[in-house]
Amino acid sequence: MFSPLSQFDIVSILTIFTRNYEVSFTNLTFTMFIVVFLMYVIFYIFFIGHVIPRGWQLILESVFIFIYRLVYQQLGNKGLVYFPFIFSLFSLILMLNLFSLLPYGFAVTSHFVWTIYFSLSICLGIFFLGLINYKVKFLKLFVPEVPLFLYTIMIPIELLSYVLRSFSLAIRLSANIIAGHILVHILADFVLVLCQLHKFIVILPFILLMAIFVLELGVACLQAYIFVTLTCMYINDSIHLADH
Repeated sequence: MFSPLSQFDIVSILTIFTRNYEVSFTNLTFTMFIVVFLMYVIFYIFFIGHVIPRGWQLILESVFIFIYRLVYQQLGNKGLVYFPFIFSLFSLILMLNLFSLLPYGFAVTSHFVWTIYFSLSICLGIFFLGLINYKVKFLKLFVPEVPLFLYTIMIPIELLSYVLRSFSLAIRLSANIIAGHILVHILADFVLVLCQLHKFIVILPFILLMAIFVLELGVACLQAYIFVTLTCMYINDSIHLADH
């Protein structure tokens, strides 16, 4: 049995040395390539589907409609232009979360470096979107309607809360994935130990393990949903400033 944290280790699969630089092809890179390729195949099947959906196409169209309604509820008609981005973001995070639950799968979203890079890029892009739409007036978002003597306190707090958005996105996603995978690993080791003692003793822990695994499937979908929902809320600040 290995440490529950060993499943998150980044392992180099192929290393290439060019002059004074080292380029490594890791299990994280390999997982990203596989997931992006699977997304391409799935979307290809979706776009060449039948007029009357069935099978996988029915599932894909249900996800498509679900995200479309989410974007419409959060952003309105004006925000539908961002639907392709939100749908792609949801699909990528969902596929990465589900792929990590497969045997020998690697949990890319468990690494805080990856999630913080992702969330910082999104939040920075949303900030520039607000500047493009409203110019200097966008900074009004950081000036709450409070008495004048409270500005020196409230403006730094508003700025800090805006900056912490990206960290909350990253920490929420990576922490939930790490906790779930560690729990599954510990229970799986426990079941293996019981198997060596008596084969009938393993039935109850095995049922518990399957229940936790099903729960992890729900967490994988829920975390992707929460990530895109919060992203839509942040985009809403940049396209509907007058509503604040």
